[in-house]
Amino acid sequence: MNQALSAWKRLESKPFGKTLFSRFVCFRAPYFATISPRFEELRPGFARVSMKKRRGVTNHIGTVHAIAMCNLAELVGGLGTDVSGPRSMRWIPKGMRVSYLAKASGTLHATATIPAIDEAAGACDIEVPVVVEDPRGTRVFEATITMWVSPRKG
Repeated sequence: MNQALSAWKRLESKPFGKTLFSRFVCFRAPYFATISPRFEELRPGFARVSMKKRRGVTNHIGTVHAIAMCNLAELVGGLGTDVSGPRSMRWIPKGMRVSYLAKASGTLHATATIPAIDEAAGACDIEVPVVVEDPRGTRVFEATITMWVSPRKG
């Protein structure tokens, strides 16, 4: 089990555990702190993260900014990939295709479904789909993140 998944399993059921885990992730990757994410669910093959609408993530028309949703998508897809792969593999985002489907408002929920990562296949691209929904369950954003997965060096 990797370090992130181990920490999640220790903290998720504790009081303020999800908040502590989310802050730990933002400490390790500070840019994600700009959206104040909250991890809701994390397991191999699946991740769910929420982001509250607040002034710091809004655009000039008062909805959640498109790039804030890209940040949310990269976070949920990246950590989902991290906990889904074998410890002998590493990953890095290589590209992202996005679609903005509706004005985004309220607390947004992003989910990523991570395909199986085959260690025997060696270095390869995997496509990680991410869906972002508003509080009513309306899809406001979709992304496909191409992750380059390769064996760890040394």
